[in-house]
Amino acid sequence: MMDKISRYLDHAVLKPEMTEQEAIDAIKLGIENNVRTVCVRPCDIELAIKLCSGSATEVCCVIGFPHGTVPSEIKASEAALYIKLGVREVDMVVNYGYICSGKWELVENDITAVSEITRPAGVTLKVIFETSMLTLEEVDRATKVAIKAKADFVKTSTGFNGGGASEEAVEVMLRAAEGKIKVKASGGIRDYQRAKMFVDMGCHRLGVGYTSTPLICQGNEVSDLNKNDY
Repeated sequence: MMDKISRYLDHAVLKPEMTEQEAIDAIKLGIENNVRTVCVRPCDIELAIKLCSGSATEVCCVIGFPHGTVPSEIKASEAALYIKLGVREVDMVVNYGYICSGKWELVENDITAVSEITRPAGVTLKVIFETSMLTLEEVDRATKVAIKAKADFVKTSTGFNGGGASEEAVEVMLRAAEGKIKVKASGGIRDYQRAKMFVDMGCHRLGVGYTSTPLICQGNEVSDLNKNDY
């Protein structure tokens, strides 16, 4: 059986200037395209949950977004609040300044503070590295640290800084993951061909801007090489 590309998509509705009506329209667009999740601003969580009710689309939100520099305790508090509101997945921006500084214990602590909230709740945690700001060696080690910290996914980019997902960074993440953590490519994925490329590389999820979703979903079904749990 083949899977639709839409079931790999986290449909991002994150532009800070969006009006409420624009957010509503963007969320509905994701639901209409049967995406895996709509990834929304924290202020839109309750709205998104209401709109997604009864559909196959779940609600994801962002933590420490887009820079990752708030204290770990704040990220943990965000996670607890958003889970209480009903989200099923959270994407946290790790403090990648710590990665650039080689402060690996702090990187692990930053992720663990959130995973200790999400895991007992059965909520999926994706850790954003902002790979375009890092060396490939740092991406490799950060992936291994995220495994140790019990995250569910590693993710390339916020889409708000740097160049987005690159094949080189994704290859490093997949190799370092060794099947112990899933990989999400995000940033700069705007058409079906690029989306399919990352799925066929082994990515389990794709982060895409809401305006790109319809174009990506006009493509055909993706190969059966990476079905996983979709």
